[in-house]
Amino acid sequence: MYSGYITDVKGIKVGHAHSEEGITGLTVIISEEGAIGGVDVRGSAPGTRETDLFRPDKMVEKINAIVLSGGSAFGLDASSGVMEFLEKKGIGLDVGFTKVPIVASAVIFDLNLGDHTIRPDKEMGYRACENATLNEDRQGNIGCGMGASVGKILGFESAMKSGIGSASIKVGDLIVSAIICTNSLGDIYEGTEQIAGVYDYNEKKLLNTLEIMKSGHLKKTLNHTNTTIGVVATNARLTKAYANKLAEISHNGFARAINPVHTMYDGDTIFSLATNEIDADINLVFTLGAEVVRRAIVNSIFNAESLAKLKAYKDIIN
Repeated sequence: MYSGYITDVKGIKVGHAHSEEGITGLTVIISEEGAIGGVDVRGSAPGTRETDLFRPDKMVEKINAIVLSGGSAFGLDASSGVMEFLEKKGIGLDVGFTKVPIVASAVIFDLNLGDHTIRPDKEMGYRACENATLNEDRQGNIGCGMGASVGKILGFESAMKSGIGSASIKVGDLIVSAIICTNSLGDIYEGTEQIAGVYDYNEKKLLNTLEIMKSGHLKKTLNHTNTTIGVVATNARLTKAYANKLAEISHNGFARAINPVHTMYDGDTIFSLATNEIDADINLVFTLGAEVVRRAIVNSIFNAESLAKLKAYKDIIN
């Protein structure tokens, strides 16, 4: 497994909350002081909140929180709990008589793993904020990763359990970190080795999604049932334009670890946060962003636990 966690970036808090019965949950990434934000949506079936304000031509500069949630579009409700928590703490954009927390969100589809009537909601979002700390370092079946799975081209019965993963790279004073919830249609690779994806539970072996796709097999019910989402954070000084570029280039980490990636059945989304503490070579920041995303995805597989009839990496690889 790769070392580090997104909380290595000073001022970044992470909190998780989930339901074991619903097999769903959410993860909140908080910057109480606010961080310059960017976003890039590559998948064709996204579920997001407040992504327009990340554009360089929009007024708002700083983001207070990003919510990574299960529950499909229902999970966007969890952001209301995050808003309430942060407003009570006096965190957000000062509009004179109150402060409006700037909270963005992206969701994964996990309604078919547990009780689909239980979804991340306002209460769960508030609870995740209460759980948020500067030293959170848990991965796997927690928060948004609770209901995550991969390799679903033959249907959910051939999928594997994944989760949420994080990693961090330090070069001198520069820190670039990522936290990713892996919930892809495609298979997951560590280098050239497939470590998760479509699994033949009878023959007890991994199958190749691309080869299955070439043969013409695809469950039509898979529409909108995938999406890998996450956040890249750094202590480097970035403009909004560069923060968006960091999110864009960090998708290369998806491409290195997931195949196929960014399909019509995925809503892949990456947010970026810059706390603007140090000057750094922008090309190094971008390059490390892609690498740390790749590492976080691999960690999401290595840390996952088998659940609800879905096997995890640690239970199928000897």
